[in-house]
Amino acid sequence: MEWMDTITMRVNRNRTFYYIKEGITSIFKHSLMSFASICIIVAFLIIMGSFILLAVNINSLIGELENDNIILAYVHENITESEARNLAPTLLSIPNVTSVNFITREEAMDSFIGRHDDTDRYEDVDASWFRHRYAVYVEDVALIADTQQALRYVREIATVNANLAIANALVTLRTVVSWVSVIIIAVLLAISLFIMSNTIKLATFERREEIAIMKIVGATNSFIRWPFIFEGFILGLTGSLFAFAAIMGLYGLAAGRVLEFEVGFVQLVPFASISVPLFMLFTGIGFGVGVVGSGIALNRYLKV
Repeated sequence: MEWMDTITMRVNRNRTFYYIKEGITSIFKHSLMSFASICIIVAFLIIMGSFILLAVNINSLIGELENDNIILAYVHENITESEARNLAPTLLSIPNVTSVNFITREEAMDSFIGRHDDTDRYEDVDASWFRHRYAVYVEDVALIADTQQALRYVREIATVNANLAIANALVTLRTVVSWVSVIIIAVLLAISLFIMSNTIKLATFERREEIAIMKIVGATNSFIRWPFIFEGFILGLTGSLFAFAAIMGLYGLAAGRVLEFEVGFVQLVPFASISVPLFMLFTGIGFGVGVVGSGIALNRYLKV
């Protein structure tokens, strides 16, 4: 039984080498079609990658704006500074609150005066006119109304101010950007798969007689199909690697232009922080489009 297992392993190994060799040979034999297939994958992945990077940066910018959209909780006037400072644990225990920053009357006064150019007009302003307050930061801006209501239930808090209009606008914008990105990527994927399968179908058309002969002499569908699958895998992987290199270079150029024009409010997400998931996505889609496209193109000619 051991010698039979050994023979079986050798046969399977030789068959795998045959599939790989035939797939590579076919790429060079039909170099024009192979080049066209790689170009299609590269173009699709560059377009898709651009939308992904745009969506990531828009979401990052929205996240920064959300972090700036804080809630101000004003402490009652009769509460001393030490008592006001002791409210921090109570505020932090409220759901959706991530951190709080205590602001004294003096700090509030300095901030108010600092927002005006003519500071001499505010020489008579006294810190007692202001209240101790907390800047409250939330985890999810979509729940900011609930957090505002919860803060009002704290006995020592007099009033709570939150810009709900801006918060709702940011939540809506984030949702729209996410859905538009998903729809665009799905449409691009469907178009790319269609074009890829038709491009490989043209290459397969040239070998329809070869496939028919192999079927007549008794070759199984899997024996015929595997070289095409390996060919699609190699084309997809090659295209994804070229596309990743291209999108990395283009993103670097874009980041350089942003720094050159000193656009202060725009800070691109570092490519290193998203390079690994983007590379895995590119190789996965390249593999999928190449293999699935080859399978779709070959089905017609296996029905002999």
